[in-house]
Amino acid sequence: MGMKEYFFLHRFIAVAVALLVALPTYDSSSAQESPEQGFKRELEEGEKSAPEIKKPIKKTSLDQLFSRLKTEADSKKAKHIERAIWQRWTQSGSDTIDLLMKWSAKAMKEENWAAAFDLLDQVVVLAPHYAEGWNRRATLYFLRSQYGRSMHDIEQVLKLETRHFGAMAGLGSILQRLDNDKRALVIWKQVLEIYPANKNAQKSVEALEKKLSGQDT
Repeated sequence: MGMKEYFFLHRFIAVAVALLVALPTYDSSSAQESPEQGFKRELEEGEKSAPEIKKPIKKTSLDQLFSRLKTEADSKKAKHIERAIWQRWTQSGSDTIDLLMKWSAKAMKEENWAAAFDLLDQVVVLAPHYAEGWNRRATLYFLRSQYGRSMHDIEQVLKLETRHFGAMAGLGSILQRLDNDKRALVIWKQVLEIYPANKNAQKSVEALEKKLSGQDT
């Protein structure tokens, strides 16, 4: 074990003890989906696919899942494919990272922002090639209205997984909040290229096209 891993292990243990004492069990059923806030939806989907509660899925590759997602017009059927993709994305391959992610979700649910940042900082340092670590921290920055930092983490996510519709949805939401509607429309359309049955993206594209059309007249 190197000095860096040793240092973060001790921080991990300290934060874990505090969270186990202070935080109740996370109830994913209470999470609300918002068409405007794709990141909140990402957190909900990520928790539904958490390693300790997910059901085994068939040995289908991500490429196959994305191919099915692109051609599935039924939103309910597409939702099942989406969940399978989230399952794959949340698999870090490390028990330590899985626990850090689980506790970061609890901290975010309880608005324990300092603990959530500490946990996710550890995730991105210990597992820089794990896209969901960056995506979860981008979610946290988004919820704290730190849009510049959130966009930086989204950039890291999309370098690792160019098809990450959750990160794209978050970027689209941020751009709308920054009144960059034209760029937001481009991003939401990119979401639909990957995930045509995504209702949030459909609604966002429709609203933005209507808004921009009104501005041009």
